[in-house]
Amino acid sequence: MTDRRIDSARGGGVDYITVEESPRFRELKKRQRSFIFPLAVAFLVWYFVYVLLSSFAPTFMAQPVFGAVTVGLLFGLGQFVTTFAITMGYVAYANRRLDPIAEELRDELERTERGTK
Repeated sequence: MTDRRIDSARGGGVDYITVEESPRFRELKKRQRSFIFPLAVAFLVWYFVYVLLSSFAPTFMAQPVFGAVTVGLLFGLGQFVTTFAITMGYVAYANRRLDPIAEELRDELERTERGTK
């Protein structure tokens, strides 16, 4: 078995394994995952509820809400609305909580790469 650190910092380069194991990088991953995983689970539950209702409760999904618009149609459109809302929420969260840490790490890596720590 070979050591993953061999050749990682040859010629003054960046040791990416060390960066990946650093507390700041771990914090970045923790923040990202703490946002993504709960929302992914919530969205998948919402999606499967929609699919299951359309398969096993067709009379409920076919109930008219107003005019020709049914509960199923509103749930289907709600999938699109939810997708856009999650995307906008993630962008706002990333801009506020993830990007500052990512910029710090990038700046540090660029300084190391240039050799001007």
